[in-house]
Amino acid sequence: MNENSDKRFAWRKIAILLAIAVLLKIISSFPFFIEQYYSGAVYPVVCSILRTITGWMPFSVGDVIYSLCVIWVIIRLYKTSHATIKRKITKESFLRSFQRSILIILWIYIVFNLFWGLNYNRLGIEHQLQLEPDKYSMEDLKGVTQELIAKVNDTRKNLDGEIYPSNKVIFTEAKEAYDSAKRKYPFLNYKIESVKSSFYGFFGNYLGFLGYYNPFTGEAQVNVTVPRFVIPFTTCHEMAHQLGYGDEDEANFVGYLTAKSSKENTFKYSVYFELFAYANRELYCRDSLAAKANYKLLDTLVKKDIVDYRKFLHQHQNPIEPFITLLYGNYLKANNQPQGIETYNEVVSWLIAYKKKFGQL
Repeated sequence: MNENSDKRFAWRKIAILLAIAVLLKIISSFPFFIEQYYSGAVYPVVCSILRTITGWMPFSVGDVIYSLCVIWVIIRLYKTSHATIKRKITKESFLRSFQRSILIILWIYIVFNLFWGLNYNRLGIEHQLQLEPDKYSMEDLKGVTQELIAKVNDTRKNLDGEIYPSNKVIFTEAKEAYDSAKRKYPFLNYKIESVKSSFYGFFGNYLGFLGYYNPFTGEAQVNVTVPRFVIPFTTCHEMAHQLGYGDEDEANFVGYLTAKSSKENTFKYSVYFELFAYANRELYCRDSLAAKANYKLLDTLVKKDIVDYRKFLHQHQNPIEPFITLLYGNYLKANNQPQGIETYNEVVSWLIAYKKKFGQL
């Protein structure tokens, strides 16, 4: 095959992959189709295969892959810079590099969407529970916040000096929480466990993440270097992503449904601690005096945990985190979450809708 044939073949591959990418984009515009055929049929098979492959390994395969990719990018940048300085870049080498880059980007986009990304466009738990998370009144918000105050105070008292178990035990207990939740919500059927401690937990504290899902390996990674009472709910949240709930507010809500179903006090406290923080933050934006009054109603031990968590966050503040937050917010907006980073807070509207339908949290 001569050089011209190689070029034509490369452009044909790009054209084919581009056509597939466009087709996936068109398909994503049909949420009912995605819910029934992708999220309900294709994705469960894909994620089961991925978690079967990676679940038994004691380390995060995805983090290893990410590390290798970073190393590869650094090497490529070095070689490109060196070639540029030495003026070794020709028109042909530049074209080959350009074609290679386009192919890599298209492959990542296609694999990402086929392995998980299309879940961003499903009907999701709103359809499954027939909820209507919409605009809510100040009265609704205050009502939910008051109930969460009672929940977080009670569950903190129930801990009564209880020591948080190892990370491995917490991950197992999270699986048990899903097993319990699926009795009431059959669609929360989590079959194969693949939850790992993140390699990048230390850096995550400075970059502002508690966990993340790797769509290429099916693993849920949890930052276990944060205060212990945060980890149970974070684990349930990341496992929700594994079940195909892409939107962050949905993952938060699924995390709520599962963590509150756990028999472990650590999980119940973790979820109500986080949800109170979300709800009172929303209330503060509308009525700061009411939000401050709520803080005074918290149990002394809850207040201590809040102070400890704030100290932890303050210790890890840095000039890079806002930039990372901005990038991630734009990523969420590009994936059907127009509120960006504020999507996490949208879980409050889910809680209010749930309470209206079922009577209590």
